This record gives sequence, structure tokens and C-alpha cells, in this order.
Amino acid sequence: MAGFQIVIAALLGLAVGGIIGYLMRQQRYQEQMGNLQAMKKRLLDESEKQARDIILTARDEAHQMREAAEQELETRRRQLRQDEERTQRRREQMDSRQEQMDQKEQQLSKRQSTLDRRWNDLEKQEALQRAELERVANLSLEEAREILLEKVAVGTRQDMARVIREEEQRAKEEAELRARKIIVTAVQRLASEPVAELTTKTVDISSDELKGRIIGRGGRNIRVFEQKAGVDVVVDDTPEVITISAFDPVRREIAARAMHRLVADGRIHPARIEKVLNKARQEVETTIREEGERAVYEAKVPGLHPELIKLLGQLYFRTSYGQNQLAHAIEVAKLSSLLAAELGADEELARRGGLLHDIGKAVDFEIEGTHAAIGADLARRYGAPAGVINCIEAHHRDVEQTSLEAVIVEIADAISGARPGARRESLERYIKRIRTLEEISSSFKGVDEAFAIQAGREVRIIVKPGEIDDLAALRLSRDVAHKIEETMQYPGQVKVTVIRETRAVEYAK
Repeated sequence: MAGFQIVIAALLGLAVGGIIGYLMRQQRYQEQMGNLQAMKKRLLDESEKQARDIILTARDEAHQMREAAEQELETRRRQLRQDEERTQRRREQMDSRQEQMDQKEQQLSKRQSTLDRRWNDLEKQEALQRAELERVANLSLEEAREILLEKVAVGTRQDMARVIREEEQRAKEEAELRARKIIVTAVQRLASEPVAELTTKTVDISSDELKGRIIGRGGRNIRVFEQKAGVDVVVDDTPEVITISAFDPVRREIAARAMHRLVADGRIHPARIEKVLNKARQEVETTIREEGERAVYEAKVPGLHPELIKLLGQLYFRTSYGQNQLAHAIEVAKLSSLLAAELGADEELARRGGLLHDIGKAVDFEIEGTHAAIGADLARRYGAPAGVINCIEAHHRDVEQTSLEAVIVEIADAISGARPGARRESLERYIKRIRTLEEISSSFKGVDEAFAIQAGREVRIIVKPGEIDDLAALRLSRDVAHKIEETMQYPGQVKVTVIRETRAVEYAK
């Protein structure tokens, strides 16, 4: 019984606890619902407030935009009215100008009519006066015109000669000053020693007894030497000297070196001669290569074909008027570069053309033609640029010069060859050149006498004043200069001076 009561009490406790828990949960639920309702109301109030603020802001912005649009529209309307007013004023001005132009055109038409009438009257009066003049002078208009033109031509001819002479003198003075400045500037930057190199090769021997050993039994030694070396050996009465003669300067150098070694060694026989010649040939080939490379380096012309460098080296053994051709080529390259720098031309092209301008002289004794044409063919064969080829073939004006650099190379070549101490000339060739200058000058009509002076650097021509007037004297000087350029070869330049002198002589008795 007691146990049953305990169970009943427990069940009742559980029921009461459940009811109390349920009531507590209901109360918590009611509280949460109240909080949610309050939160909902608060959110709704905030949303409504934000919506009202947004609507108010949008209304303000819309109002501002409307006011701005209305202001812009009013501004554009005002500008449009101003443009219309401006256009109207311009239209009125154009109408006014058109009326003025119409009035001026009418006035011009009236003036033109008046001028036409006056011109017709003048033509009639001129015709009447011309007829009266022809009647009085007993000359027609054409005859009078011919007489007048003849008199005017005589006076004008003298004036033309004077003006031409004055302008030529002024141009020469200005050109000479400018040319002197450029040339002096270039030459001052390049200092070269005078050249005095001989064109013959001689071999000194210790005694004349060696001449017999050089000739050999029955001329065997000298004959083998000449055949193997391709030269002529001159053994004459000149004491202690043997002369090596050859048209090819390289062969001459090889023979001279071999002869020096044979004479110094004293063993002279055919086998020894051939061995020494081969060794001398190798030495000369090495020298050619070294001198060619030295010239390229000194002239600052990189990138040349090896064959062109070899040909440059051969110029080391070539001379012209006593001037070493390789030294001349280097000098012309430097002068060309300096002149090109002064004139604003292509320095590299001028330097390359100056170095190679006489390259044909390395083989001109083997190939038919001028050294300029031969050099141009060699440069073309070994891939030189077209500008360099023109510098080579045009430096003696055999062909037309197509660039400023070609003219610069020609000038540098003349400077290098004409400077004091650069070249020497044999007496026979000098006399022949002087005689040719006088013959060319005397071959023109109207020349009385011609004299070559200043070692052939000037020719003075005295003309007959009755046959040559001042204008013809100017033409004669140019014609003589052109003929000298075409028919002669000479270093530097030749000045042509034509003298026309009229003398009136009378004797008082």
C-alpha cells in the first residue's frame, strides 16, 4: 500500500512538473512573439522613414535637374537667337557688299569703254605719227628697228662683257675664299711629310768582283735570275751598283730583296737563286698583306674584301711622280673624310672612296684600260657600294660624278698630289707638258702669242684685239681650259689668263 502511494505521488509530481514546464514555455513563447512584433514594428517604421527620405531626396534632385535643364534650354535659346541675329547682320552686310560690287563693276565697265576709245584714238595717232616719221626719215619701221637694235647690241655687248666679268670675278673671289677656308681647315688637320721615293731599285755590292759572280759562267746565273724573277738585271760600269728593272713593282721588289740576300751571302748559283727568290716572294707577300691591313686601319675603313686589301698592299711598291701610291691613298682618304665633315657629306663613303680611288694602279700594267676604269671594275667585282665605285671611276672625270663625295675625292686627290714636295716630274715630261700647253693655247683663232709660266701652272694668252672682243675673250679662256682638261694630264690645276690689249700709237713730227 505504501509503495502504491509512492508511485501515485511520483506520478502526480511528474504531472505537476509537466504542467509547470508547459506554462513556462508558453510564457517564453509569448515574450518572444512580443519581441518579434516590436522588432517588426520598429523595422516597418524605419523602412517607412527611409522611403520617405528617399522620395524627398528624389523629388529634390528631380526639381534640381528640371531647373538645370530649363536653364540650359534657356541658354541655348539665347545663343540661337544671337546666332540668328549675327547671321542676319552678315546677310545684310553681304547684300550691301554685293550692291557695292555691282556699282564698281558698272564703273569699271564705263572706264573700260573709255579706255578702249582712248586706245583706239592713240593707235590712230601712232599710225599717223609713224607714217609722218617714215616720210620725214625716209626709213621704214623695220629698217629703223634694225638700225636701233644694231646700235643697242653694240652697247649691250660691251655691258654684258663687263657685267659677266664683274660677276665672274665676284663669284671667283667668294668661291675662292670659301674653298680656301674649307681646304685649309682640312689640310691643317692632316699633316703629311713630303715624299721623295725613287722609282728604281738598286743593289749595292761590296766590290765589282761580285758582278762576275752574279753574271756567272756564260751568263748562266743572271739568265736564271731574270727568268725566275721576271725582271731585267743591269750590270754596267757604275761602280759597286747593280740595277733591277721591271715594269711590275712587286716583281722588282722581290728581285731586289733576293739580290740583296744573294750578294750578302755570296753563294750565287741557279739552285740557290731559285730558293732565295721563293723566300723573298713569301716575304713580299707578307709585307703586302701587312701594309694593306695597316692602310685599312690607318684610314679607318673596315670591312674591305681581302682581295682589295691585298691590292692596297701592292700599292706600297708603286710610285707616281715619286709619290708612294699607298701613302697617297691613305692621305686622300683622310683628306676626303675631313672635307666631307666640313661640307656635311657622308664621311665614311668619302673615306672609303678616297682610299680605293687609285686601286687600279696595282694592276694597270697587266690589264688594258685606265687605272680609274680598272679600279672601278675591281671594286665592283669585290662588292663595293655604288657610291664608292663612282668615286673611283669619276676621280679623273672619265664618267659623270653622281654624288658630292665623288667631287670631294677628286679634290682630295688633287690636294694630295699638288702639295709641295708630294710629286716630282722628269725634265723631259715637264718640257713636253709646257710645249703642249702653248700649242693648245695657240691653236685657237685670234690668238697672237701664248706663254706657259710658273712651271706650267699658268698659261697666258695674248689675243688680237681686232678679232677678239671682251666677251669673246671670256669664252676663249673657258674653251682653252676645257681643251686642256680633255687632252692633258697634270697635277694640280692650270690657270688660263687671256690678255686683250688695244694700243694706239702716233708719232709727233
